Amino acid sequence: MQRKAEIERNTLETRIKVSLNLDGSGESNLDTGMPFLEHMLDQVARHGLIDLTVSAKGDLHIDGHHSAEDIGISIGQAVAQAVGDKKGIYRYGHAYVPLDEALSRVVLDFSGRPGLEFGVNFPRAMIGAFDTDLFYEFFQGFVNHAGVTLHIDNLRGRNSHHIAETVFKAFGRALRMALEPDPRMAGVIPSTKGSL
Repeated sequence: MQRKAEIERNTLETRIKVSLNLDGSGESNLDTGMPFLEHMLDQVARHGLIDLTVSAKGDLHIDGHHSAEDIGISIGQAVAQAVGDKKGIYRYGHAYVPLDEALSRVVLDFSGRPGLEFGVNFPRAMIGAFDTDLFYEFFQGFVNHAGVTLHIDNLRGRNSHHIAETVFKAFGRALRMALEPDPRMAGVIPSTKGSL
């Protein structure tokens, strides 16, 4: 059985539709009005083997803040819905990803407790037309609604594009590891508490 979800989120600031398949092949269909964020979400889909469709219309004439945050919220809601009670998953995931001079590490836990530690400093405030401050807002929205603990650290890097790409590729790989079915835990919630 494939783990799928569809989310629709409408506010006065944004209108967002997300559909995903956690057991996909890495296909993405992205239309957000923010090309660099789409490039990053494509990395998550590809390296996480998640089929991901995101359609977003937001108040980009103001700036990208509401759109980036609400896309993170919507993807987090969709992941939480698709993963369900978390029976039989590995729960924890981690990845180190390099790109030329940049190296980032992402570690996550489908704990049911939202938490974000974001140790990433970008040398530039903008990558193309995308404000690098909005990466934090995206991930904060995600963790709050997916119910995950997420540690993101850029260990080295000089090029902001490379840094961002290593973060999102590592995030995709860590998601894939955590969400993978564990054959030794089939039908069992991976917690001593009996629930997550």
